[in-house]
Amino acid sequence: QVQLVESGGGLVQAGDSLRLSCTASGGPVSTYTVGWFRQTPGQEREFVAGNTWTGGRTAYADAVKSRFTISRDNAKNIVYLQMDELKPEDTATYYCALRRGLIGPIPIMPNEYEHWGQGAQVTVSS
Repeated sequence: QVQLVESGGGLVQAGDSLRLSCTASGGPVSTYTVGWFRQTPGQEREFVAGNTWTGGRTAYADAVKSRFTISRDNAKNIVYLQMDELKPEDTATYYCALRRGLIGPIPIMPNEYEHWGQGAQVTVSS
């Protein structure tokens, strides 16, 4: 069973950058699609960005396009979410998730993903 651990969150000021890491262990991941989601208390979990572990296809929510970028270190089984030009509205708990498969559109609904990390808190002050 694949396990995911997010890290790299923290408290920053508006305009600063953070890089979140999602480290996978416990099984092969090269045939999975990776999704990044975020959630604030009382709200639905929101799709942020997605990437096929193999193949390099990506998708971004409109709110983060041109500011957030997914990258990978395949040798270490790590997917990164580089977050630049952070805004207070980016404040949330960020989760990485995996689903089987690399074909078709990258899913944006949380219930389409099978494995989830514990979340990493990102707080952006104005």
